Amino acid sequence: MPQSERQEDTQSESSESLTEQYRQTRALTEALASPLSDADATIQSMEDASPAKWHLAHTTWFWETFLLREHAADYRLYNEDWPFLFNSYYEAEGARIGRFARGMLSRPALDDVLEWRGVVDAAMAPLLDDPAFSDLIALGISHEQQHSELLLTDIKHALFQNPTGPAMWRSGRPKSQAAQTMSWHKHPGGVARVGYDGTGFAFDNEGPNHRVLIEPFALADRLVTNREWSEFIADGGYSATSLWLADGLGWVREHGIEAPLYWRGGEQFTHAGWRARDPDAPVTHISYYEADAFATWADARLPTEFEWEAIARGQDEAGSAQAHDASSGNQLDKAAPPLPRGGCDLFGDCWQFTRSAYLPYPRFRKAAGAVGEYNGKFMSGQFVLKGASCATVRGHSRPSYRNFFYPHQRWQFTGLRLAKDL
Repeated sequence: MPQSERQEDTQSESSESLTEQYRQTRALTEALASPLSDADATIQSMEDASPAKWHLAHTTWFWETFLLREHAADYRLYNEDWPFLFNSYYEAEGARIGRFARGMLSRPALDDVLEWRGVVDAAMAPLLDDPAFSDLIALGISHEQQHSELLLTDIKHALFQNPTGPAMWRSGRPKSQAAQTMSWHKHPGGVARVGYDGTGFAFDNEGPNHRVLIEPFALADRLVTNREWSEFIADGGYSATSLWLADGLGWVREHGIEAPLYWRGGEQFTHAGWRARDPDAPVTHISYYEADAFATWADARLPTEFEWEAIARGQDEAGSAQAHDASSGNQLDKAAPPLPRGGCDLFGDCWQFTRSAYLPYPRFRKAAGAVGEYNGKFMSGQFVLKGASCATVRGHSRPSYRNFFYPHQRWQFTGLRLAKDL
């Protein structure tokens, strides 16, 4: 076969794959929201979280703004007022509604947003086949997959505000795997390569690939469990001032923190409502402050992001995390609610705090234009998390992936894996 024909076949396969990824991603976002009423999808429980309806609309605004508006000659904005409502934080795209006010958008209604999604999907069809837009489309797909996870965690926080504990799913996930005695992955240290290695898609903050020096260390082979966290509480962990960073102690006292988010007695709030807390499941919904205090109590520490990545290199992240896939099916009556189950996989279950500040890598440069605002401008005051969660769409569980949150935030599926020096 001539080289030109092989290149055409490769482009065709790549386009088909990207087209299918687009369709599956768009269908998943809508499927996750399908159990929700218009009222469910409109409420906003706090400024960190957004309404489900807003996630459905914002991801559609992304495609309309960065693909259709710029590259589809005959396309006209579906509604000229909606960019103001559904732009998230892109300063280059102009004024927008305050983040805290997203829950005040009773209109457009959920059905109106879903209709808009259909129009945009139809208009996107010709662009999906054009290799000139493949990089931007890949970014848009990963962007919407991130919002699928946010939709799940944000609606959980919203339903949690209801004293009756309403369920998004009626069925629960099978019991977790029994927690084993903690063992350790040992690493001899040395010079390690970290960051995006050029294989597949990655966000800009995952690169450039570079070298770091790592001292000998060990990383726990499993996550800290609810049972172990209960022992921390029983031992006075939340009141032992010597365990806490100064900012963390101030946060605990100011907000009266005594347990992870969603704990009540022996129960835990889930997408299936209030359920008995599984002692062997990994602890989730903790802040960086709590993770650091527990690690100190356990005579250990949090890993750096580079230590975590050095252990994760070569692991089968796609396979190990498959059981925790939020996209295991678009029929939610057949899918289980996102809950961590435990085991010895590095990926899945919950995002794991590292002690690394979220900062740019050497030689990092923001992309030109509005898409350059995607990650770079948030590199201040936050910490890196690794490993993906039970609500994460697969493809985001890779060694170089850098999630990031402020040290007090805990509404995401956040947990910890201990490290120690050797």
